[in-house]
Amino acid sequence: MSAAKTKAEQIIDENAVAVFSKSYCPYCRATKTLLTEMGAKYYTIELDQVDDGRAIQDALEEINGQRSVPNIYIKKQHIGGNSDLQAKKSQLPQLLKDAGAL
Repeated sequence: MSAAKTKAEQIIDENAVAVFSKSYCPYCRATKTLLTEMGAKYYTIELDQVDDGRAIQDALEEINGQRSVPNIYIKKQHIGGNSDLQAKKSQLPQLLKDAGAL
């Protein structure tokens, strides 16, 4: 298994909410804003600011079929991107509570 895949899986496993992001991405910003407004504790990795960001992005595509960012996990479950998260807004408080992120 590649080091990047191991790192991605470790981030997913160790964090109630994990957001794979890019610092300049408006959809990533919208995701982080929503989670922050809800008071959620979440882990973000900015793939454009780490050396292995491209490799992690490749690994995520291998893991869940999605290469685009934001790539969001709650309680080790792949949520999808920003539009998927926004669509779950009404369920989000419960999802975040169940994950221990609230």
